[in-house]
Amino acid sequence: MDKYRKYEIMYILNSSLDEETRKAEISKLHGILEAGGGKVADVKELGEKTFAYPIKKLTKGYYVVVKVSTDIASLDEFRRIAKLDQNVIRNLVITDKE
Repeated sequence: MDKYRKYEIMYILNSSLDEETRKAEISKLHGILEAGGGKVADVKELGEKTFAYPIKKLTKGYYVVVKVSTDIASLDEFRRIAKLDQNVIRNLVITDKE
């Protein structure tokens, strides 16, 4: 059985980050996913959007959707870091059926 599975990950970054800091944050998060030999297949930066309701006292966020093939250890580390990182407002990981 292949140790890599395909996932689709959506995360929201704080919209107050400047472009350089945002790019560094995205690179850091993608590096975690690739650390165990995984591969980021597609990245869609959806940009800044207004929330339907405040999240952590914020009203806007910068949305990023990533399709990745990675192992469970790297995915768990991504979830752990995303939860601790103050620049990541929310994240959602689903299994990609494609």
